[in-house]
Amino acid sequence: MTARASVCVTSRTSKVTEVLISDYALWAGDSEKFLQALPPMPLFDLVVTSPPYNIGKSYEKKTPLGEYLAWQTKIIGEIIPRLKGSGSLCWQVGNYIENGHIAPLDIELVPIFRSFNLKLRNRIIWHFGHGMHNKKRFSGRYEVVLWFTKDTDDYTFNLDDIRVPSKYPGKRHFKGPKAGQLSGNRLGKNPEDVWNIPNVKNAHVEKTQHPCQFPVGLVERLVRGLSNRGDLVFDPFAGVATTGAAAALHGRRFWGCEKTRDYVETGKSRIVNALNGTLQYRPHDKPLYDHTQSKLSLTPDEWKEDETA
Repeated sequence: MTARASVCVTSRTSKVTEVLISDYALWAGDSEKFLQALPPMPLFDLVVTSPPYNIGKSYEKKTPLGEYLAWQTKIIGEIIPRLKGSGSLCWQVGNYIENGHIAPLDIELVPIFRSFNLKLRNRIIWHFGHGMHNKKRFSGRYEVVLWFTKDTDDYTFNLDDIRVPSKYPGKRHFKGPKAGQLSGNRLGKNPEDVWNIPNVKNAHVEKTQHPCQFPVGLVERLVRGLSNRGDLVFDPFAGVATTGAAAALHGRRFWGCEKTRDYVETGKSRIVNALNGTLQYRPHDKPLYDHTQSKLSLTPDEWKEDETA
């Protein structure tokens, strides 16, 4: 392993100073304790995370919604003083579900972020095509990324790095002084705030032992658009270090916290693979699979017979 392709893994009893000298570090312990051990000064250029949704997964203990939000408030309160003025915070969440009804966590969390004087720049809808099939309500096929900045307009936003192909790149101005000239940006258009990126299910190239990991492609656009090369990206709920892998792929530094040691070891390997150029992942700009080209999209003969019976 080269000096660059290395990840510092520290334990619950290790000193935080071990992390402070590393470009890529995973703290195997509680994020609140880790943050409290850091100096209360601006350190992070970008925070990207997907906290536990409080739905009873193997890595979390389900608590009443009020207790969950109080805990989230404490973590957010520790992060804000350590976020740079030009930095961004991206909180990716789904729904809290209890007795068949849902509480969208983004709606619950926005007032908390506002209480810290943060500005909501975008509510990004992450749409995906696979998930549980509900029987008494419409099946959930989306989650939300809340993008906040501090109370300033001087924040990092690299639009040209994240443009997507224009629908009509050959379109020209119809009239006026620019009549006949191309009207679009040759680099493409600004991505919309609805992102269609496949989620990580069993057949996904990124699948690990983690039951709810989010895809590298979802983080890639955030990392490229909201930070610069050499910047420090932080994830307080790192899981298997998807955020760390995306940061490493694009020349950003990374610190993360994760309590499950098994996830920490997997995350370390993924970051090292990203640094070495061997990480298997689905890029954010890869075209979606056209399911209509599959034989499975054809109506089965048995169903056709039922319809004509």
